[in-house]
Order: sequence, then structure tokens, then C-alpha cells
Amino acid sequence: MPTVHIPSLLRDVTAGRRELEVDGTSVREILDNLERSYPGLKARILEGDHLRPNISVAVDGEISALGLSERVESHSEIHFVAAIRGGRPS
Repeated sequence: MPTVHIPSLLRDVTAGRRELEVDGTSVREILDNLERSYPGLKARILEGDHLRPNISVAVDGEISALGLSERVESHSEIHFVAAIRGGRPS
């Protein structure tokens, strides 16, 4: 099963768990299955039916351009990360 790495700001929802093995073949399925076990988690990651603007998802070390539609394999590792923004415009 894919492994989801839980960021520290969401561990209050997962009873402190840092990693969870979750069944699913897409990031959306993974989130749906996480929500069944840890109600309220999706609300912290999604805004409506999309990732919050300040959240990105990385699958197997690569930030996904497909977001929730990104396919995952049984050995995949998934990270939800705060999007990094900033800097000064030139």
C-alpha cells in the first residue's frame, strides 16, 4: 500500500501518526480513505474539491502537477507540503 507521510501540523488529526499506509490508486482515493479513518483531515488539505492554494502534493519525491488526479503505485510515498512562495519580484 502507498505510504502517506503526515506533516506535523496535521498529526493532531492522526493521533500523532507520522506515516500511514493507505489503500488507493490516486491521491484523491488516498485522501478519501484517510478521511474514513481520520475525519477532518480532508478539510485541512482541501478547499472545496481542490487542494488548498498553500498545499502541494509530492508523489515519490516529485511535486505533482496533477494534484488529486495523480496516480500512485502500491510502493509510492506521498507527502502533503506547504507550498513555498515568497521572494521579491524583480
